[in-house]
Amino acid sequence: MLNKYARAFFTRVLTPFAAFLLRRGVSPDAVTLIGTAGVVAGALVFFPRGEFFWGTITITLFVFSDLVDGNMARQAGVSSRWGAFLDSTLDRVADAAIFGGLALWYAGRGDDDVLCAVTIFCLASGQVVSYTKARGESIGLPVAVNGLVERAERLVLSLTAAGLSGLQVFGVPSWIGVVLPVALWVVAVGSLVTLVQRVVTVRREAAEADAADASSGSGAH
Repeated sequence: MLNKYARAFFTRVLTPFAAFLLRRGVSPDAVTLIGTAGVVAGALVFFPRGEFFWGTITITLFVFSDLVDGNMARQAGVSSRWGAFLDSTLDRVADAAIFGGLALWYAGRGDDDVLCAVTIFCLASGQVVSYTKARGESIGLPVAVNGLVERAERLVLSLTAAGLSGLQVFGVPSWIGVVLPVALWVVAVGSLVTLVQRVVTVRREAAEADAADASSGSGAH
């Protein structure tokens, strides 16, 4: 849901900025690479040290590159398979850095093995959720389901919670720190539900496709 409405809104907002970058000779691929590098740096420099607020601010500034690069490609008329591949691949790298940074905090100074495991599950399940759709589509299935928690939901929930938890350095009551663990549990459970939804959908679509192939084969004889 967030993918549908948030992308439409921010695409309109960021269109002038995308046009500005094109006029300056910046390529969509360069924006993709710089954006991913910024997200990775923000996640792996700040999160393992528990500096959630500044880490979230840094990541948020760069994560919008995911919308800007595609906007630039469409405006310039240079949308390509390579651009789509690069964008999707680096999205996985950025996601891994975000949850990896949080896992490093809980494995180290955060000293919470359970939340470390939950965060690693969020990282792994997010990658698998994306893979199920890509793999299903690669074998000719529509994978006609989005699922409960997609990438946009994972990022919004996790980064919002991390940013709020980071406000403790500004004197916000310490109870705000519970927001991040709750969000990680929600993302973990939601990702599991989404994974099941997609697997069930692919199984149904595969069975229907196999039946249709068998039927057409029988008819040919």
